[in-house]
Amino acid sequence: MTPVLRAIGLGHRYGATTVLREVDLAVHPGETVAVTGPSGSGKSTLLHCLAGIIAPAEGEVWLGAERIDRWSEARRTALRGTRFGFVFQFGALLPELPAVENVAVPLMLAGVRRRDAVATAAEWFPPLGLAGLEQRRPGQLSGGQEQRVAIARALVTEPAVVFADEPTGALDSATGAKVFSALAALTTRTGAALVVVTHDQEIAARCQRTVVLRDGAIVQGVAA
Repeated sequence: MTPVLRAIGLGHRYGATTVLREVDLAVHPGETVAVTGPSGSGKSTLLHCLAGIIAPAEGEVWLGAERIDRWSEARRTALRGTRFGFVFQFGALLPELPAVENVAVPLMLAGVRRRDAVATAAEWFPPLGLAGLEQRRPGQLSGGQEQRVAIARALVTEPAVVFADEPTGALDSATGAKVFSALAALTTRTGAALVVVTHDQEIAARCQRTVVLRDGAIVQGVAA
């Protein structure tokens, strides 16, 4: 199977500090990959390079047949609104908008009419156990519910890859397990790949593959 996302020889530095060293990684459609390692090992930098948030100092990043690390920042930004989805540790929802409009935001930014975007967003609420909560604002939701809304927002554009950075880090273990189950099940169902940065070994164990970083290099796991 052809990888949907591939990194070849990634290297990156902040000043004199090397944070990634010759990282090779391939991720396939529908695959769940956990990226683990101690703090400062380069996990978040790797995610940011893969997602086009930063351009690596060395190496290549491919989305299908397109090399994206050489794209302009504006083009990479547009890519993140369509082909990539994101789930963060604290949801990052807009507090002034109801849940369904939070989910619709990526569609509206892509030019979809508000009415159509909201209608599409609402379709994601029942599969995530959120039916009836469409009009609640983030402050009226539990932490687990907020993260499920964030999952819906990440998937609403039907991305090729979903990146999750410590998606259960702010939740208790039971809630975190349920939220991750929903995230993994829906990404697999849609055919999207899921790349999860996590310190939680139980979450990592539920992924199909785990890659361990230390000092910016892969030290364990099948990288490609």
